[in-house]
Amino acid sequence: MLTVINAVVLIGLSSFFLLLGISSVMEKEPRAAKISFLFFGINGLVWIFFLFAPSAVRPLNVLVIAGFGLFGLLSLARFFPGQSPERDDSDVRPYDERDNMFARNNLQHYPELMADYYEMRPENRSVDAQIHAKPEFGDKAQVFHHDLAAPAYIAAFKYLERAIPLSDGDVAAEKKEINRVEFARTLSEFARFYGACDIGFTRLKPYHFYSHRGRHARHWGEKTDQDYCTAIVIVVPMRVPMLRQAPTGSVIQESAQKYVEVAKIASITAEYIRDFGYRARAHTDANYDTLCVPAAVASGMGELGRMGLFMHRVFGPCVRLALVTTELELPDSPNLSSPSMGEFCKICKKCADNCPSGSIRHGPEPVSRNTRHWSISQEKCFSYWKTIGTDCGLCIAVCPYTKPDTLIHKLVRFYISRNVINQRIALFMDDLLYGRKKSISKVNPKQIFYSDKK
Repeated sequence: MLTVINAVVLIGLSSFFLLLGISSVMEKEPRAAKISFLFFGINGLVWIFFLFAPSAVRPLNVLVIAGFGLFGLLSLARFFPGQSPERDDSDVRPYDERDNMFARNNLQHYPELMADYYEMRPENRSVDAQIHAKPEFGDKAQVFHHDLAAPAYIAAFKYLERAIPLSDGDVAAEKKEINRVEFARTLSEFARFYGACDIGFTRLKPYHFYSHRGRHARHWGEKTDQDYCTAIVIVVPMRVPMLRQAPTGSVIQESAQKYVEVAKIASITAEYIRDFGYRARAHTDANYDTLCVPAAVASGMGELGRMGLFMHRVFGPCVRLALVTTELELPDSPNLSSPSMGEFCKICKKCADNCPSGSIRHGPEPVSRNTRHWSISQEKCFSYWKTIGTDCGLCIAVCPYTKPDTLIHKLVRFYISRNVINQRIALFMDDLLYGRKKSISKVNPKQIFYSDKK
């Protein structure tokens, strides 16, 4: 019986380390591959020794197997003592888009709006002046500027600006009767057909909207249109190999490309709903009346991460979002997220340790706008972006959840979801396999663009 158990453990653990090693090779993670194959070899030696060991070693063998069995059972138990309570969103103060760094950076081109803003927010004048003095995106002075590649992401964001009129439009005169459950199911299939990896539905709350617009001068200071009841949250995944190059020019190229893709899906979705006679408006890059992250969290597809980004339950923070708001009432999505992600963010802190601008806090989840939620120093973060000429993405790159959706990483996500002990072990292994600190390149990679197509 003991021989059979030894053989089973040998095969099981060896298969795991072999799978981990092969996956690491395919993901081009040499450090993880070397350590995985080392574990594969050590594990084989240990259990082969137990298989053929003399009877004097059997008590130790039984003790080790018993320990493994107990550890295995403990790993399946679900417990998170000290778990954070649900966030109280009953009195959240809506966020003003005029306070967003993109809006504040744009003020330098509009002296009258600048005067109005700093009369309202005098405390931001000094730091904004320093940010305004930095080069704009696409400038040769930026660290990761590339004469041929930089105009590509500039072109993508120009395209998004010109596509803003597609976000809204005329509504069909006749309001068609529809089965709302079937319509939501069709919308989910429709969005995935066009390239989304996930889609969620949630009832809109006041704090999901900006209180006032601030991104564009033509609508600066206007109140947002909040005459909608449902948010459709659309998620597209970013390519992990591109984000792994953070904070170089590859990151902003991937970011821009995925903003274009998710904008396309959202705009077509809004048009589709309007054809049934219901108002619908797409919210895409540089064209938001809404805050995508809290709506995405409310839709049950993931959690809020320490770096202030939405953490998708499969792809972690390595995603881009768009919203469609509509007057059509649709059933809320089931909550498929796990609070274990939020608990893991408490202990991990890799994003904070690696943030080159010091924008991400190491301490507990802070309270602002009358609610507890993760947030960063957007001034420090955006200032660094303008220095390097990309949207950095280092926090996304080092996050343990930023991994391909392969079998091995599915197993790890399940393991993390069970309890705090598993999370500590998983974090230790992530640090061991991939490193605690990521070295920051001083130059762009030779291949800035990456394609899934062979």
